[in-house]
Amino acid sequence: MTIGIAQRAKAIKPSPTLAMAAKAKAMKAQGIDVVDFGVGEPDFDTPENVKQAGIRAIQSGFTKYTPASGTDELRDAVVDKFKKDNGLAYERSQILISCGAKHSLYNIAEALFDPGDEVIIPSPYWVSYPDQVILNDAVPVIVETTEQEGFRISAARLEKAITKKTKAIVLNSPSNPTGLAYDRKTLEEIAAVAVKHGIYVISDEIYEKLVYDGFTHISIASLGPEIKELTIVVNGVSKSHAMTGWRIGFAAGPKDVITAMANIQSQSTSNPASISQKAALEALRGPQDFLPVMNAEFDKRRKYMVERLNKMQGVSCMLPVGAFYAFPNVAKLYGRSADGRTIRNSADLAAYLLEAARVALVSGDSFGADAYIRLSYATSMEIIKKGMDRIEEAVNALK
Repeated sequence: MTIGIAQRAKAIKPSPTLAMAAKAKAMKAQGIDVVDFGVGEPDFDTPENVKQAGIRAIQSGFTKYTPASGTDELRDAVVDKFKKDNGLAYERSQILISCGAKHSLYNIAEALFDPGDEVIIPSPYWVSYPDQVILNDAVPVIVETTEQEGFRISAARLEKAITKKTKAIVLNSPSNPTGLAYDRKTLEEIAAVAVKHGIYVISDEIYEKLVYDGFTHISIASLGPEIKELTIVVNGVSKSHAMTGWRIGFAAGPKDVITAMANIQSQSTSNPASISQKAALEALRGPQDFLPVMNAEFDKRRKYMVERLNKMQGVSCMLPVGAFYAFPNVAKLYGRSADGRTIRNSADLAAYLLEAARVALVSGDSFGADAYIRLSYATSMEIIKKGMDRIEEAVNALK
């Protein structure tokens, strides 16, 4: 017998978004002035009432284990959230509180996928989707979408990708990295295909609250009882309430799936942090006046960043309707050179901008879309202006 790590572990790479964030932080620690557009979290502080709820939890001694699936009061608050925001009726037993939405997604993969199962993932995709599938010995089936389609998988494309081995499709709306989202008509068509073939829909809706231009978020699970029975909805408080470090996400879905996820969680992390659960309860039950203020600021930054990007030679960018990312097409820059360096792909461009312009961002190949790069506008307008100036100068230097 040969000792060593498992083959599936060897196939997994560190999260490229976290790797870029770590690199930018290391450069800053060395005194280098880096503009960081790689971060995937709000730059706003957690609302004061939410922080105070966490403090009260500590002071009152609410620091012990809770039920592995989360406290009853927080699960009930999530039930109410789905009913109020999405028109979805769930029982407490259909809710699982986890250590962030990423943890919820991983629990789903553990609960649903058997070796050889196929999981359809439209690209561009969030970086962790394929690796979570691979870690559970299943097969990610990447279906490319185009900018012209609004980066949405069509029902026809989905139908064509389905085989006897297909277990699920992963949807992310609003999307990381594109900032675009699914409309009702497209979701209805996807739902019809999923019901026809009896495949699960894993619906990542973590950016639900961060939408612009009057866009209305629709959960695919709300489109009828049949699709609801096939859908596991993932959400949380990380993005909506600037609580990324508190690590609270949640999932809702068919009782048998949620029970399996809960059993898995009981053997891994057990309960999410008790203190964080009290803070999340306040985030869901307390005043929501923080959100429109944050969204209004994101909206201003969104418009400014996209306008600046579209004025750069060889760069074009669609206006996102959600999240806090711009996803410009930079393919026209490929083949150009500066200082003896030739830009051949998005990784080359990201490295060039970091070294020559001191701007950190994420290459599109990390999301399955090499013609693009991802920039986060979850930072101050002052920093965005400085970063745009630096990128523009670096792009102009490419000949």
